[in-house]
Amino acid sequence: MHVNPRQGRFRGLGSVRMDPESYTTMAEVRAGVDELDRQLVALLAERFAHMRAAARIKPERGAVRDEGRKAEVIANAGAEAERLGAPAGVIAGLWEQLVEASIAYEMAEFDRLRSS
Repeated sequence: MHVNPRQGRFRGLGSVRMDPESYTTMAEVRAGVDELDRQLVALLAERFAHMRAAARIKPERGAVRDEGRKAEVIANAGAEAERLGAPAGVIAGLWEQLVEASIAYEMAEFDRLRSS
């Protein structure tokens, strides 16, 4: 795979990003997607660690769901997608699902921490 030096690295992950424009085979595409998936899972694991911290820090269960913050996070993701030339509506939809899953996870963690 050709590595585009302008693309750089993902912050904190240490993996070189590939240049899909240089791919000539589906094997390269699949290898690139597989590498990105590994990196995305690592980032999601880190994000969920932040949800665990929030569950530990928030004083009451009702504070877990914050609709204003949810809207802000989704809008930020959509704006960043647009800035990067990615499909903003698709990204916003994915973030809606991610935030809802994060809220459910945080609520479960909140309950788990207080039932011990």
